[in-house]
Amino acid sequence: MWSDRHQAARHLQRFLSGVNEDVKKGDSSGSFLYEDDLQVHVLRAGQCKSLDNFWSGSGVTFIFEKKPFRLEEDLLDESQDNGSHVSDLALQESSQPMAVPTMRARQLLSSYTLAQNPNMTQLRDGKPVDILPPMWVRCDSSDSEGTCWLGAEPIKANRNEITGMSFRMVTCAGPTADKTSFPSLEMLRKSHRERHHSSAMQTRGFAQYDLFGTNTVENSVIESQSSVMVDFVWNGVDSILQIPPLTSAATLNIKVESGDLRSPVYPVYKELDFLLVLADGLKTGVTEWPETSESKSAVELVQELLNELKNKLDGVNNTGTKKDPEKVKSDVAAVDSSIQSFITERGDLDFAEMVWCKMRKSVSSYQDAVSCFSLIIQALKHGEVHPWIHRGSSSTLSKLIQQSYHGSMQSISLSGLTPIRMLLEIGLDKMKKDYINCFIGQDLATFNYLDYFITPSVDLEEQVHRVKKLHHMLEVVVICNAFLTLGHENLFPLTQSCLKYYKENPWNEQHVFQLPIRPSIISHFYQESHPHIWRVEVLSGHGQKELKSSWQLSSRSPVDHVCFDIPDVPVDMTLSGESEEIQYYRTQVSCSQVHFV
Repeated sequence: MWSDRHQAARHLQRFLSGVNEDVKKGDSSGSFLYEDDLQVHVLRAGQCKSLDNFWSGSGVTFIFEKKPFRLEEDLLDESQDNGSHVSDLALQESSQPMAVPTMRARQLLSSYTLAQNPNMTQLRDGKPVDILPPMWVRCDSSDSEGTCWLGAEPIKANRNEITGMSFRMVTCAGPTADKTSFPSLEMLRKSHRERHHSSAMQTRGFAQYDLFGTNTVENSVIESQSSVMVDFVWNGVDSILQIPPLTSAATLNIKVESGDLRSPVYPVYKELDFLLVLADGLKTGVTEWPETSESKSAVELVQELLNELKNKLDGVNNTGTKKDPEKVKSDVAAVDSSIQSFITERGDLDFAEMVWCKMRKSVSSYQDAVSCFSLIIQALKHGEVHPWIHRGSSSTLSKLIQQSYHGSMQSISLSGLTPIRMLLEIGLDKMKKDYINCFIGQDLATFNYLDYFITPSVDLEEQVHRVKKLHHMLEVVVICNAFLTLGHENLFPLTQSCLKYYKENPWNEQHVFQLPIRPSIISHFYQESHPHIWRVEVLSGHGQKELKSSWQLSSRSPVDHVCFDIPDVPVDMTLSGESEEIQYYRTQVSCSQVHFV
């Protein structure tokens, strides 16, 4: 028996050491096959959401799981020859991770521990211990406790010396709304005391609330991917499901996807979207023109704008003609006035920006763009209009207008991609000024901080990329202002965090921006709500000898490799006008240590 265990430990040590060497060389992609039926992934912190719920380690980690089932190619060919039907689902690898039987997982951790024990020199032919990263095994909850994870991590006195092993066992039970099934805080303290023989203990609470959610947008089948979560941490837990006290440390976790219909700046996103269509057309040579939102054609609208300028130049006062009440405005004016937004309308649109506002809603083809710019260039050449433009405008149209002031304009051919480029340029100029107006107007940034995002010294593609970053920052800040009513004291550091991130990183709407905040500012959002996650930790000891037991409630399954029975919701509850009691998954994490003599 002992020889079998030693052989298994030696085999596992050699395998994991080899994997570890490959990882150090940079080869950590994919999985590593172990004993035909298991596979090992090498992941870093944050790459396994299921595990991150229970473990906050750093560096790389070995994750053991069952190898997914695959149909052999010869079996597939045979089934096709026989005309038998094989479902597409069966042909695919399971998208969900597959768990290892709990008994097998315990054997793996036993082998891992033996291999790391510095006293077991016979397993290494007298060589020192090759210290390995932590190891976790996905379990199938087949034991009576419902174990879904088992983990082990070496306790190190220094970089090259192991003094013991720390073990974690994660158990989980399916969802229930029955709060009488929850243990009391005293029961959890007693369990920790008996397990670890601890007299001095402390408790720490954690709660997470969803302030914005990923709810389906009203009257739409589009599901929003934006979310604003808030995490609370506090010492001294009073009871299970305690509402976080106002003395808690709170952090907002903000993830915003542009284009959310609930966003107050959705019209600005639509404007940016057209800009991106033009940028893509300039890159590929094919422009997918969106549907227009104007009843008049682009040529008619541009001609009206030119006629208005001509009449002003001729001193004609059209007081007898009723003007269209819809003046050329910045698109941010379309923001829902019922939402207290800090987005303000710009009243200083120059001629090129007015052309953009007219064309972006009405141009429907390449020929429309050519015709519009032909009208403008002809009017400039013949001195029929003398429009004003902002100083510093760098678009081709702005340069032609400047040249027209002196009576001489360079000849420009409206062929190829030139009309697309000209339209893109005036759109970029206009939107850059919109974002400047917003961030500087609300004292959230200075011109120097924004210069990186608005500089014309880079190529058009990069300028568009940086404007996308500006828009994402705007979405983040506006959502916090409009839906959480955050003031300048919080929006300013949030903006600075966004600016710093996007100066150093590419555009990424999956990034979660964090903002420390006083709980009192958002108390009315969470104090009457159910937490998304609630956890209590019972701790004893210090440093590497710290022992922690935790008990957690979560509204979603905390693991992705175990299926739980979900109880039916009574019909009378769904029809009731009262708020539905949330069903929680119950998870317990137990920690223990073994110290090598």
